[in-house]
Amino acid sequence: MKDGLHSLDWSLVQAFLAVAEHGSLSAAARATGVSQPTLGRQIKAIEAQLGVALFARKAKGFMLTDAGQAILPSATAMAEAATKFATAAAGRDMSVSGTVRITASVFVSQYILPQIISDIRQSHPDIQIELNATDEADNLLFREADVALRMFRPTQLEIVTRKLGILQLGFSASKDYIARKGMPSSVTELMKHDLLGYDRSERFIRGAAELGWKLTRNDFVFRCDQQTVHSEMIRTGCGIGILEKRSAQKMGLVPVLPNFPMPGLEVWLTTHEALRHTPRVSAVWDHLGQGLKPWLSHDDNIPIINKASLP
Repeated sequence: MKDGLHSLDWSLVQAFLAVAEHGSLSAAARATGVSQPTLGRQIKAIEAQLGVALFARKAKGFMLTDAGQAILPSATAMAEAATKFATAAAGRDMSVSGTVRITASVFVSQYILPQIISDIRQSHPDIQIELNATDEADNLLFREADVALRMFRPTQLEIVTRKLGILQLGFSASKDYIARKGMPSSVTELMKHDLLGYDRSERFIRGAAELGWKLTRNDFVFRCDQQTVHSEMIRTGCGIGILEKRSAQKMGLVPVLPNFPMPGLEVWLTTHEALRHTPRVSAVWDHLGQGLKPWLSHDDNIPIINKASLP
């Protein structure tokens, strides 16, 4: 290689890492907010400066070459060092103002967080909120988010966690569907109804297997991996599906087999330890914990869906 990795423009290293992680310019552009042409130019620039090809161009994206694989650990180490530098600096900011970036699942972001975030804004008008609604687990160590709501207990070092409770799930249907199809009174009758499930995700099928049910994709009359779409299909009367209980109630849906021992999802509030007592992060942390209380159960008898059961 012509020059060492550590003499490169940091933006070129960031571009390299983004494309290496996401496998294509388009996916890296969506993840970073940098335009696809700019990323393409940056990849060409880093390859020109190093004098080697870092990626093999494939029909469906980019694949690391041997040279790319060789420098990946050093580039990752540079990213980790830069993140620690920025996190340490952010942790020294004592003002209750600025931006706090929250990450949560799409469903929680759409149906649960809006009122809580509105309350935060009223209490702390100088705090700006960024919400990343995603079902992917953003990396707090890389400052992809300041505060995260997780449906499993994080185990990374340098991460502070607090268990908030259990999000209860249950079968739901619209009043229109029940009027047309009737109310099942047992699991056997439920299996004869129009069930709504997932497409590529096997979450429903794995969860059913843990309960002793044998389901396949073909048992679902509608399949979609997007939880918010799934909930809307239940609301419009397409069939019976699984939803968070309080959200289902707010939508005017009818509980189906309400006493069935449905597993729940643990909810964990998470942040980097260097940011925990930064005033603006602390304020958001406290509001999230308080605002989520009405949505959560603390019943230890509710079985828990393990991390391995999530998409």
